[in-house]
Amino acid sequence: MAEQLRDQLGQFGIWRSAAQVTGPLAADIERLGYGALWLGGSPDGDLAQVEGVLASTSTMIIGTSIVNIWKDQAALVAASYARLEDRFPGRFVLGIGAGHPEATGAYTRPYDALAGYLSELRQAGVPQHRLVLAALGPKVLRLAGQQAAGAIPYLVPPEHTSRARAILGAGPLLAPEHKAVLDTDETRARALGRSRVKTPYLGLVNYTSNLRRLGWAEADLADGGSDALIDALVAHGSAGQVAAKLRRHLDAGADQVVVQLLTEQGADPVPGYRELAGALGL
Repeated sequence: MAEQLRDQLGQFGIWRSAAQVTGPLAADIERLGYGALWLGGSPDGDLAQVEGVLASTSTMIIGTSIVNIWKDQAALVAASYARLEDRFPGRFVLGIGAGHPEATGAYTRPYDALAGYLSELRQAGVPQHRLVLAALGPKVLRLAGQQAAGAIPYLVPPEHTSRARAILGAGPLLAPEHKAVLDTDETRARALGRSRVKTPYLGLVNYTSNLRRLGWAEADLADGGSDALIDALVAHGSAGQVAAKLRRHLDAGADQVVVQLLTEQGADPVPGYRELAGALGL
């Protein structure tokens, strides 16, 4: 079953905040050949927006990245999953996660809460092969490989992908997110990347702890991130250069690389998606 999901997703998908996704945009992304669109920013557990995006597309997989376990009850999410599966069979992947202590007052014993929530979803009929977890550390990665279809790590360089694959083993899905800026002006591209990494991610302990595990020093995490850190987390350059950097995740063991294209505020992302699709051979 995991192999079927892997084939459906393809090697490259798009991550975009749910608040910035419309039906027409999703249709454009599908036409460009991307295998999946992952809706970020804690979409509501009724999955109403996901349903609208599915209705606007025909074959592309739609996933959540992620439904926050503290925000909606598992019973509601499971019922919403069943509704989508009935209407759009085989096209939705439910990504869940524990979010961040800085954003959730109820954030206690996150591993136990996540494991319990996952168990509730499965008991309510959500199949294991359609569930993925936001996982960074070894413990949650193991849970993702044993009790779900796999992991969707966020804000990770290829070095994390290599470690995650070693923990997951060969079978489970591994689909890391990676940011990208299509701009050959290094200073300008790095500035845009830094602005999106610094706030909020370098202020969230889950991400900074993970980066420390990967060997990044305190100096790299300070003042918006060192140039080396930003370059590791945000691919920049021409479309060809960005594509080559994204493929490093595949070389490290990823099944799909989920691209978050960064643009200036209000800019239409479709031209960039199109240019990158060409460089990726979609």
